[in-house]
Amino acid sequence: QVKLVESGGGLVQPGGSLRLSCAASGIMLSLYSMYNMGWYRQAPGKQRELVAAITSSGSTNYADSVKGRGTISRDNRVKTVYLQMNNLKPEDTAVYYCNARHPRFPTDNNYWGQGTQVTVSS
Repeated sequence: QVKLVESGGGLVQPGGSLRLSCAASGIMLSLYSMYNMGWYRQAPGKQRELVAAITSSGSTNYADSVKGRGTISRDNRVKTVYLQMNNLKPEDTAVYYCNARHPRFPTDNNYWGQGTQVTVSS
């Protein structure tokens, strides 16, 4: 069973930076590298939304709200995906979730982490 564990969240002041990490286990490296990886977030009272995603080939896409401030990357050698967030704003406050989804068989191969809290406040 694939397990995703996020880390790196916390309390940060507006304008600050964070780097979130998501480490995968229970999956072979060769298979992990085929997965599309994503970061989502959910603020209180709001729906979960995509923040950034990266495909197996390294193509990325970002929510308009984080373009220019967020960078998603992956290191398949250690089965980890990262989200670097700069110039954080109070509206970035949310629980951030990591997602792994097989591009061809997403229904049965779609995994979530437990989430990490990011709070942006002075």
